[in-house]
Amino acid sequence: MNAAVPDVGSEALFRYVLRLGDLSLVLGQRLSEWVGHSPALEEDLGLANIALDLIGQARLLLSYAGEIEGRGRDEDKLAFLREQGAYFNAILAEQPNGDFGQTIVRQVIIDAFQLELYERLAASRDERLAAIAAKSAKEVRYHLRYSSDWLIRLGDGTAESHARAQAALELLWPYTVELFTEDELDRMMSDSGIAPRLPEVHSAWSARLDAILAEATLKRPADRPHAWHGKRGQHSEHLGYILAEMQYLQRAYPDARW
Repeated sequence: MNAAVPDVGSEALFRYVLRLGDLSLVLGQRLSEWVGHSPALEEDLGLANIALDLIGQARLLLSYAGEIEGRGRDEDKLAFLREQGAYFNAILAEQPNGDFGQTIVRQVIIDAFQLELYERLAASRDERLAAIAAKSAKEVRYHLRYSSDWLIRLGDGTAESHARAQAALELLWPYTVELFTEDELDRMMSDSGIAPRLPEVHSAWSARLDAILAEATLKRPADRPHAWHGKRGQHSEHLGYILAEMQYLQRAYPDARW
């Protein structure tokens, strides 16, 4: 284990890093579904580039997770050879793309979350995690600029684009609760100085999102109870379809190399 990290136990640190990697991995896979289907070539390229950034973040995090675990599983094995219940991404990342507005709403919510989280993780006592977070924060800052610009254009655009953006916000908002629900692992990581407190992240995220929604002339939905908890390995049916496509080659041709 990294010498700069308090002894929180390798299993706990492994699972926390896996959570971060899985969020980027699953969201990157979702965004890649837009390639060739975006409303314009420029957006096709924009979403593809964000997806590539997310997959790059996932590679760094999953590689580190494999080293922490020490069982010989590299980034590929962790990405492609786990069962559904062994993924720990937040449920929001696996939700269907829907129309372009729904994808943008999902992206804004997660971009703002990742930015606030990574900026604070860059001060982590885990030097490896801090370095990954610092690099990722630079990328996510661009992601949020892209997604928030689009949300403002849609929300403050035509009557139809506004209605669709508001409907997407209402649909996806319940999933935001999970992002900020602290469990024992979150508290262990923050107590050890590895991760920030989620209430602190939530407060900053909320303020940033409120400013974006105000400019987009969109109404923030009320918080509602949320039954799914992907951070505990409890997923919606959507993740199974994502994994069936994502894992096909590795499972059909084990250990294949290009």
